[in-house]
Amino acid sequence: MRASGVLRLLALIFAIVTTWMFIRSYMSFSMKTIRLPRWLAASPTKEIEVQKYKCGLIKPCPANYFAFKICSGAANVVGPTLCFEDRMIMSPVKNNVGRGLNIALVNGTTGAVLGQKAFDMYSGDITHLVKFLKEIPGGALVLVASYDDPGTKMNDESRKLFSDLGSSYAKQLGFRDSWVFIGAKDFRGKSPFEQFLKNSPDTNKYEGWPELLEMEGCLPPKPF
Repeated sequence: MRASGVLRLLALIFAIVTTWMFIRSYMSFSMKTIRLPRWLAASPTKEIEVQKYKCGLIKPCPANYFAFKICSGAANVVGPTLCFEDRMIMSPVKNNVGRGLNIALVNGTTGAVLGQKAFDMYSGDITHLVKFLKEIPGGALVLVASYDDPGTKMNDESRKLFSDLGSSYAKQLGFRDSWVFIGAKDFRGKSPFEQFLKNSPDTNKYEGWPELLEMEGCLPPKPF
């Protein structure tokens, strides 16, 4: 065999071996797992759950306190809700609310619900409300939420009865005002649990009605 032929053969063998080693090295690199730093790795999105307590409060009430949440109605569209110790006493879902004043009575010591009733204050009979207020038992808490129109039928006697329960705004409650209130029988002084918004074209949120009111918190036994 000529020398040139031997050189060609050696060159061919060298090329084959070099190519094989390159391919083997590349495949070995490709098979390795490449790990990204933790800060580059995509982490699953976690939903932050806000824990809710009695009546939907974001914080629990102290021991022996009553949780409550009262919302007035929104215009004449969405009815009010009255919740006490995680019991929904009155709401549109329960179908026991109505236009006017929605009132629930609760035992101020045990938290037991004593009764509830809605009074039409636009075209109803005010004597029914007066009778109801006069018959409230001693030691009872009175929860009130307005809906649509709570004031058209109000008279001096009913205003005084609410004032005696601790209301600061019953005397000025009028047509389509928003009002939420917690009082008690024979209360001396003014209740700290009351909110009121006057029906005014300059400040109304809805056409013809003020914004709904929402009041929540914790009540100690026999708070008044």
